[in-house]
Amino acid sequence: MSESKSPQYCPETLALSAGFVPDHQTKTTTPDITMSVNHCFVPEEGSFSANGIEDLADAPFLYAGWTNPTVRQLEQRIAALECTDDAYATMTGMAALSAVFFSLLRAGDHLIISDVCYAAVYELARDVLPDYGIEVTAVNLTDLDAVVQAIRPNTRLIHAESPCNPLLRLTDLAQLAHVAKQHQVLLSVDSTFATPVITRPAVLGADLVIHSLTKFINGHGDALGGCVAGNKALIAQIRSRAAAHFGATISAQNAWLIMRGIETLYPRMKTISDSAHQIAQWLENHPRVKQVNYPGLTSHPQYALAQEQMAYGGGIIVFQVDALDDIAQRFARDARLFYYAYSIGHQRSLAVLLKTADLMTSTYRMTAEQEQQFRHYAGDGVLRLSIGLENPHDLIEELEQLLR
Repeated sequence: MSESKSPQYCPETLALSAGFVPDHQTKTTTPDITMSVNHCFVPEEGSFSANGIEDLADAPFLYAGWTNPTVRQLEQRIAALECTDDAYATMTGMAALSAVFFSLLRAGDHLIISDVCYAAVYELARDVLPDYGIEVTAVNLTDLDAVVQAIRPNTRLIHAESPCNPLLRLTDLAQLAHVAKQHQVLLSVDSTFATPVITRPAVLGADLVIHSLTKFINGHGDALGGCVAGNKALIAQIRSRAAAHFGATISAQNAWLIMRGIETLYPRMKTISDSAHQIAQWLENHPRVKQVNYPGLTSHPQYALAQEQMAYGGGIIVFQVDALDDIAQRFARDARLFYYAYSIGHQRSLAVLLKTADLMTSTYRMTAEQEQQFRHYAGDGVLRLSIGLENPHDLIEELEQLLR
């Protein structure tokens, strides 16, 4: 994947071509799907010993638990789009995060994690990692002084999310990467909300880039997947543990479905972002809407950073309204275009209520100051919209009906 650091083509082209070679017999113009779990091989003396292969991806295809031809194409395409040496694809986004944490951290190590991030990631860090002797500190990563104060001699990894779920708060990735490198700490970034269309964390200095491929990158709501991209040595280390011992490798069928989604990723994200921006502007002027969080709006507290770090505002909007429960019931009961459901990044628009009190009880363990910062963005709760490919005028018309 040497071409990924200095791509021969533009990203829009790499989304279709990276890792793809037409089958030498059929000359197909679409990637084939290889469902076989096993592959025949003729071993040469000593070539397949445990010490003979540093990276399982460098071996001939042997067993799908390590990698398979379809999965490998997906990994090469992600690496090319993220401008990294390599990538490892997993069965879910959480499997990718788990692979990173349990491959790179040991008992006695210290992890710094964003105090607001995807609930399952936060709960894994808060409830599970300490059972294995890993210390965890949750920090508002917008405050670099707080990050520096949290770093200890045993800190091994800082994990960020930008934009973060559900607040759409941003992290200055270039500055955070500078701090991490000064202290010889690795930086991983969950860029699921952004995708490589909007932000490339590795270009800004991150060591690892993580995605839930289930979301925007797949884009069709029909396949689970995750990935972690980074330099070859780090990915080899993660793959050797997670693929061989955790059973986290993605299926060939899901890898094929996600590659199909990647081929339309750039036009989809542009369309979705343009629609989301129109809708966010409309919501901001609605009398029942108290606050809108969207990185593309000038009202976003980090609008300047968004302009510097993001190509588009993205496809997620969160907003506060009066009579929050009543409005949420209307979305669940009466909406025809906004499907009331969790998850994000589908071709159809989704909406869901996220109440602050529920999140504080179920997931986050915040100090009073951290909760105050959370409520600055979320108040008592937000409606989260994941904008799809519908015409934005139709979506606005439905919002007008739901917000009456």
